[in-house]
Amino acid sequence: MTDVQGVPATTVLAEPPVTVTLVRAATGPDPLRVLLLHGLCSGASVWDPYLARADERCELWAAELPWRGAGVEGWTARPVEDWVEDAVAMMPGRPDVVVAHSFGTCAALSWLDSAHGADAPRAVVLVSPLYRSGTQSFDWASIEYYLNNFLQILIEGMRARSGRQLSEERRQAIAYKIRDCIGPYGWMRFFETYLRMPHVRTDRLRMPFLVIGGAEDLVAFPSDATAFGSAVEDASVHILPDTSHFPMTSAPETFADLVNAYLTERSASPR
Repeated sequence: MTDVQGVPATTVLAEPPVTVTLVRAATGPDPLRVLLLHGLCSGASVWDPYLARADERCELWAAELPWRGAGVEGWTARPVEDWVEDAVAMMPGRPDVVVAHSFGTCAALSWLDSAHGADAPRAVVLVSPLYRSGTQSFDWASIEYYLNNFLQILIEGMRARSGRQLSEERRQAIAYKIRDCIGPYGWMRFFETYLRMPHVRTDRLRMPFLVIGGAEDLVAFPSDATAFGSAVEDASVHILPDTSHFPMTSAPETFADLVNAYLTERSASPR
């Protein structure tokens, strides 16, 4: 049972708001325990294209977080880093590597910057990160963009990920339903967390980072990825051409090759 201490008694949470599942066991020696964190309005299935391509040493655990596509009412009553800590606590031992996508990168960085992140992973992979290094980079146009284009962002996400052929009308209807599940409070928590990124104490993040972005990403701009790469001591940044917000789906082979090579090279170092 997930610890939901701190949530007001009037808040109703689906059970369980967080789950963590072993989605692929390691088959090679010296396994690496990897925790996969999805973004807003997404889910653990976003990592499916990577599972079969992951290095044989990777023991892959996928979290279903309360900001998933179906939505969990009341999740905004707690800080996002607390939900990540819940996911970490559900694993049999702390993760060696954390891989996060989109809004999940904000949650992961908030967790690493908090007291919960004291026992840090050996390496972190940020995929399509939402990050800005200075508060001055946020302006009214930033709010207008993410608020007014939220529905279109959801539609583009479905178009990039869906293996089914859907009419534009059907896709839009689903996007409206997902938007309503997230609701104003969910959107506000998303943007409030994004606004906090300039305050993440990156000087404390001493583990190596792999940062992967898409050159055509209209949600997490390539400039976010490069800004984070410049903000930390040890980061390898790759912006993939002709790739949008889901590089694990639109460029699965390249994505897997980058992650596998990085983990082989960097995660062998001791904690």
